[in-house]
Amino acid sequence: MDRYYSGVSEYTANLLKAILQQDNSNDYRLFYNSFHNLRDRLDQWNGDKTKVISTRWPNKIFNYLLQKIFNYPKIDRVLGGLDLFWSPHFNFTSLTKETKKIITVHDLSFWRYPHFFSWRKNFWHRALGVKRILKQANHIVAVSQNTKNDIIELANIASEKISVIYSGNNLVRREVNNQETQEFLAKHKINHPFILHLGTIEPRKNIDGLIEAFNQLKTQEQFSKFQLVLAGARGWKSKKIIKAWQKSPFQKDILFLGYVNQTEKEILYSRALVFVYPSFYEGFGFPPLEALSVGLPVICSQTSSLPEVVGEAAILINPFKPEEIASALKMILSDQKLRQRLIDRGYERVKLFSWDKTAKEYLELFKKL
Repeated sequence: MDRYYSGVSEYTANLLKAILQQDNSNDYRLFYNSFHNLRDRLDQWNGDKTKVISTRWPNKIFNYLLQKIFNYPKIDRVLGGLDLFWSPHFNFTSLTKETKKIITVHDLSFWRYPHFFSWRKNFWHRALGVKRILKQANHIVAVSQNTKNDIIELANIASEKISVIYSGNNLVRREVNNQETQEFLAKHKINHPFILHLGTIEPRKNIDGLIEAFNQLKTQEQFSKFQLVLAGARGWKSKKIIKAWQKSPFQKDILFLGYVNQTEKEILYSRALVFVYPSFYEGFGFPPLEALSVGLPVICSQTSSLPEVVGEAAILINPFKPEEIASALKMILSDQKLRQRLIDRGYERVKLFSWDKTAKEYLELFKKL
């Protein structure tokens, strides 16, 4: 289980909710392994059509000994027999030949940019044997066309074995009261107009490039009061990012908030002037989509899957050029007509993405297999 509810865990929960609302004919068994008792967190998933089943092995033993070496236990047998097994992410899995398997691939950044990851992460991906997992699957779901292209190129998988099913929008909007908002902003010393970035503090997100762009922006008088708010948990290899912050002449105006929950995220989206996401690589990219859905102008990279998500509703930049990020920020912050045009396009763009639509496409795939 993730320490923070985000990424694949958030994807899985939102998709399962939508699938269970639509499907009245199939039964679902939700499996997890953990040495810790997680019943209090997962009992909510037990219902008429669903049953949570778990094993209590230490994960290292479960992964490396029972499956990697002995190819046991067969998870479908543990679950009492299955027609179809869906894995929402890469993991060690052992199934009998009778059960068909679908796996969802969110991105292959660890192959494209291994230097962005810690040695532990790279070791884990090598130990998993990702190519073998993909070749053994009966079908693969890619969350974007870019991810499908990567699977074909890097894993040598046939195109017809892969379906592109776009994700939905994770943000559930609710009204946040003014007192709650003021307390949060005061707590984090957010007291000026601000630029927002939301994502794990890690090299792939290009946060040091964003800090450099912010430095360039702040040299101009009309932007001297602005703050840069970086919301997200600390990830691996973040020392370079911290050094960029420490060297910035505007260090006091660059705020690291750490992990933010859904309510805090909503506050930030509602109060920011622009959302910037200059990531080098994304399998899908939830934060830009969330920002568009609340009427926040977006700047993001022209790389990987991001253009598929934002379309013409955002300003696309080269993430390797901080000056392009700075230039885009100047345009949005000084041109009200441009801002409104991007906001209007954003509202239209997000209509293309919903968990109901995602669930419908998954159910069609389940039925086909």
